[in-house]
Amino acid sequence: MVLFLANVASLQQLQDPSLPSCKHTMAEPAGEEPVSKIQELCHECGQLHLLPDNHLYNFLEEVDDELVCHICLQPLLQPMDTPCGHTYCFKCLENFMQEYTFCPMDRKKLSFQHCRKSSLLVRNLLDKLIVLCPFQDECKQTMQRCELEAHLQNRCPGFKKYKAQLERKNNPHSRLKGDSLSRLETNTLKESEISNGVSSLVAGSSVAAVVSLETAEPGLVNPAFDGSEEDLPQRASLLAETNTIEIHREDPEEELGMRIVGGKDTPLGNIVVQEVLRDSVVAADGKIAPGDHILEVNGVNVSSVTHSQAIALLHQPCTVLHLIVLQEKGFSTRTGQPDSSPTINQEVIHVTLVKRDRSEPLGIKLIRKTDEPGIFILDLLDGGLAAKNGKLRQNDKVLTINGQDLRQGTPEAAAQIIQSSETRVNFVVLRQSGMQLSYSVEDGSTSNNSSSSSSSSNGGSPVHHRRRPEQHHYQRKSSYQKAVPQGYLSQEKVVNIKKEPKESLGITIGGGRDSKNKLPIYVTSVQPVGCLFRDGRIKKGDVLLSINSIDLTHLSYSEAVSALKSNAALHIVVLKALEIVVPEKTSESAEAPDSRERGFNWAPLWVTWLGLPSHLHCCQDIALHKTNSESWGFSIVGGFEENKGNQPFFIKTIVPGTPAFWDKRLKCGDEIVAVNGVSAVGMSNAQLIPMLKELRNKVTLTVVSWPGSHV
Repeated sequence: MVLFLANVASLQQLQDPSLPSCKHTMAEPAGEEPVSKIQELCHECGQLHLLPDNHLYNFLEEVDDELVCHICLQPLLQPMDTPCGHTYCFKCLENFMQEYTFCPMDRKKLSFQHCRKSSLLVRNLLDKLIVLCPFQDECKQTMQRCELEAHLQNRCPGFKKYKAQLERKNNPHSRLKGDSLSRLETNTLKESEISNGVSSLVAGSSVAAVVSLETAEPGLVNPAFDGSEEDLPQRASLLAETNTIEIHREDPEEELGMRIVGGKDTPLGNIVVQEVLRDSVVAADGKIAPGDHILEVNGVNVSSVTHSQAIALLHQPCTVLHLIVLQEKGFSTRTGQPDSSPTINQEVIHVTLVKRDRSEPLGIKLIRKTDEPGIFILDLLDGGLAAKNGKLRQNDKVLTINGQDLRQGTPEAAAQIIQSSETRVNFVVLRQSGMQLSYSVEDGSTSNNSSSSSSSSNGGSPVHHRRRPEQHHYQRKSSYQKAVPQGYLSQEKVVNIKKEPKESLGITIGGGRDSKNKLPIYVTSVQPVGCLFRDGRIKKGDVLLSINSIDLTHLSYSEAVSALKSNAALHIVVLKALEIVVPEKTSESAEAPDSRERGFNWAPLWVTWLGLPSHLHCCQDIALHKTNSESWGFSIVGGFEENKGNQPFFIKTIVPGTPAFWDKRLKCGDEIVAVNGVSAVGMSNAQLIPMLKELRNKVTLTVVSWPGSHV
C-alpha cells in the first residue's frame, strides 16, 4: 500500500501530536472514538488534509513516476501541461504561479494562462489508478480513484458511521434529514460548512437558505450535483434563497393557476411547484417559478403536511395569499455568484472537429431564428463526430466556421463551408448559459444540416422544424413495471346496466392519450340524471377501461367520447372501470379541494396517479446532453430502502442554467422508470448513483409524467 502526502504543510499537520496520525486518521472514524474528538475529514477522499491541498489517497501499488507531480510528489490531480513539456497538478501549479513566474523543473519563464489540461488519455490513466478505501477497519474495498468519492458518499459503512458521529457532534439537539430544506443564517455558517461548498446568497430582505446536496441519507440522491475534476473553474455550491411572496387577487376564490406535487406522504417530502399556468394569477405576478419549494402558506408551515392538506391550505379563500418559498438560483462559481444569469454569462468557445475524410458527417443540425440574426445549433446527432467530441452544445450561436464570419449567415452557407473543408473544421461559437433554448424558427430557413456534408439527397436544402420535436410516448414495458406503491389499492369493477336506449349514461370524462400527459380516460363527474348515478357504482375519478368489450385505455379523448356515445344507445351496457384507493393518510382532507371543482374542470390529485397500475402508464424517453464539466441539473428521491421497501425514483429538483433546465421536458414530480434502457425499478440510490455518474455526455431517461394537482 502506498500513501502519498500532499506537501510539507499537510505532512506537518498530520504529524502534529494533537492530531491523529495518518494511519489513525483512516481508521478512527470507523471506530468508537468519542464524538468530541472527531476530526473533520475531506468528503471526497475521506482523509485529513488542509483545504488548499490536494486530496490524499492510499494507492494499492506503486505509481509510475511519469504520473507523479513534481511539486507535491503524489499522483497527478487535474493534470496541467506546461509549454515546456512538464505536468503538474492544477492546484499545485496554480499555487506555485502565485509566487513565481517560472517552471519548477527547468525554471523557464512560464505563465499559468499558457498551460493546458493534459490529454484525455493521461487523465483516464490517472482516474483508473486503484486505491484502497481509507476506512479499512470497516471497509476493505478497492476501486478506481475516480470512484472513491461516490463510494464514500453512498456505499462505505465506515464513512457513513463517521458522518453520523460528526452530525451528533455538530447538532447534538437536532436531527437533520437528507431531504429536508434547512434555512441557514449567513452569520452562523461555520468554517467547515463554507469549506464544503455551502454558500449563501443574501438579496434584499430575503433570508438565505441552502439545500443539502451531498448527503448519503437513504431516499435522497443527487447525481446531478456531483462535481467533476475537469470543471475549471469549479462550481462551489448550489445557491438557494427563501422569499416571501404576496399574491393579490380581487376574487378571493379565484384559482392561483399552478400545479403542485409532493407532500410528506410521498417520496418528494416537500411541496414543489411543478408548473405555472399561462394567464393565471401566479403567472401575472411573475415571482413563482416551476421548481420552487413552498414552505409556508399564510403563516402555516407546509414542510411536513400531506399533499391533500397542502392543497386545502392553498385553496382557502383570501384576497392576499402570503407564501414563503425556497427558490434555487443555480450553481455558484468561486466568486460566490450564481452562474445562471440570463444575459451576463457569455463565453466564446473554440472547437475543432477532425474528420477522418472529407465526406465524414459532423452530425450537427443548424437553424435560423425569427428573433435573432445568425445560426444556432439545434441538435447534435447521436453517434456523430460533434456529439462524441462533447464541446459543442444545443443553442450555441455559430460566429465563424474555418474563419468565415457567419454572424449574419444562414444554415445553407454553413453547410457549404463544412462540405468544402478538408479534415479540420474550426468552430467559434457564442454560449449564453442563461438563455432559454428557443426553437422558434423562420419558415424555410432551417437547414437539416449540415454538418453532414449533406447526407440528404437535396444537398442541404431547407427543411422545416417544429419548435420542439414531437415526443414519442409508449406503453410502459413489462420489464419496467412495478408493484402498486404501499398503501395504494386499485380495484377493478364491472358494471352491468340495463337501460332505455335513449337514456343517458350521465357522466363526463377527461384525459385521453392525446392529452399533454397521455392520461387514461377518467370520470370527471356523475350527473344525477343518468343511469350510472342511479346505479351508484361508477364514481368521480374512476378510470374507464372498456365499454361493451371496446378497449378505452389507448383512445384519445374524442375517440373515447364517440365510443361511449355509440354504446350508450344500446339496451345493455357493460362498463369496466378501475377505482384507485389512495392511502388513508393521503386521503385526509382530500374532499375539501375537490369540492370546488366541477365537471370538465375537475381532475384527480397528483397523488392519485401514483396508484395507477404500471400497464396503464405512458412513458417517454428524454435524452440530455452535457459536457464533462457540467452537471445534469436534476436531483432525485426515492429508491429501495429497507424500512420502506421499493419506492419509485422521482425528480425533486431541476437546477437553473443546467442541461435538464434548458431541455424543458423534465418536470418536478416525474417518475424515473429507466436510465439508458436499464430499469430503475427495485434499485437503491447506491445502485443508481454510479450509473448516472459514469454517463459523461449523454443520458436517456425513461420517465412517466403525471400532472400536478391544480390550485
